Amino acid sequence: MPEEGDMGSITERVRRRSGVLLGATTFAAAFTALTGTAPGPRRRASRWALWTVATLGVAVAANDLAGKPVPVLRWSVLRISLGMKHLLTEWQVGDGREEALAKYVCTHARPGDIDDAIRVIDDFCHHRSVLINIGDEKGLILDQVVRSTRPRRLLELGTYCGYSALRMARVMPPGGRLYSVEFNPANAEIARRIWDHAGVGERVSVVVGTLGDGGATLRRLRDEHGFTDGGLDFVFLDHDKGAYVHDLERIRALDWLRIGAVVVADNVGFPGVPAYRDYMREREGREWRTTVHATHAAYQKLVKDVVLVSEYLGG
Repeated sequence: MPEEGDMGSITERVRRRSGVLLGATTFAAAFTALTGTAPGPRRRASRWALWTVATLGVAVAANDLAGKPVPVLRWSVLRISLGMKHLLTEWQVGDGREEALAKYVCTHARPGDIDDAIRVIDDFCHHRSVLINIGDEKGLILDQVVRSTRPRRLLELGTYCGYSALRMARVMPPGGRLYSVEFNPANAEIARRIWDHAGVGERVSVVVGTLGDGGATLRRLRDEHGFTDGGLDFVFLDHDKGAYVHDLERIRALDWLRIGAVVVADNVGFPGVPAYRDYMREREGREWRTTVHATHAAYQKLVKDVVLVSEYLGG
């Protein structure tokens, strides 16, 4: 009978061969369609599309066969692109990877060990399925800001599976409390399971809703969680990119931000939040003091990203 280490290597070989098979099948289907496509100007666009699909299939197969040296050619990354409509409406990829993550963490991470929970999530993203969280490289930026500013009350917009909340909970000061707002109840439940397993459930709370729901979520933060004037030290924006500016303005309008509070915004470079970048640039030195961190999108080194760290000056 195979030992535990042998089973891990067997699982990895099966996963790699699945990617090879998927890429080869994609190539074969596209090539078959190409050979049956009649010539002529009307078919030119479809032929180019099929050649693109065929080439992509070969690339995916070769990448998986070589051990996935190019992360953007991993099938789990391409699957995100194919499921973009579902992702932008439900904030899940649509193939069950978020639920699979929760099971993986609860099976492989030591109970009550926040460091191990973070390590296991990173392992899942590097070797199994990429997730749309901040990732390990940008996570270090988030760690450093929370560690240096020592916020007592933190607000996160966009919980997803709870990874960034774990990172913040690990370095926030004793007595600190993090409140995370999440649109999708399924994501909220996954995050709760992971937090409870990691032993931080008493310091991190998830609030299901959005700040743009007519005031209901804002009222809950005020009435149920004690948000008051000048009581908010830290905000992390990692939700709907089109809502960054609007939601930050909603928070400002309620005077929750104390002078010196810090706002960290992910994905300003990729997929990009130009409206938010312009907002901070136009108010630089008057209402905000912003530091630009050049970095990379999660779990790879090819696609560049930007994280903005902005200190609130008032006004």
